[in-house]
Amino acid sequence: MATIRHHVRIETPADEVWEIVSDPAGISEWADGIDACTFDGTARTITAMGTEIVEEIVTNDDELRRLQYSITEGPLPVEHHIATIDVIEDGDTALLVYSCDVRPDELKEFMDGLLGNLANQIKAAAEK
Repeated sequence: MATIRHHVRIETPADEVWEIVSDPAGISEWADGIDACTFDGTARTITAMGTEIVEEIVTNDDELRRLQYSITEGPLPVEHHIATIDVIEDGDTALLVYSCDVRPDELKEFMDGLLGNLANQIKAAAEK
């Protein structure tokens, strides 16, 4: 299983960053390339470039400021996937840790680029 992790310092209070991250359907407001997103209370459906990806929201914990999701349907040949976004208070700013475990290992390079991009897009949205 491949493991990926990105860290990004964000010059915004952790609670404000968490407001962005904790809204599962809000990803369409800050992530490039996402045309639409719906959330039914347990799963979100992302529409991007004419395809749909369904992700189960595994954890959305306000106290820990942790969001976890797992890809359950879509065009990628995913056998196992769990992604975690942690927003950690660091004084007046935040440390965002975006990590993922994925199988098959051949998806590591793709997921690494995707998570790095998404982490930077969260930073850009939070620092506006």
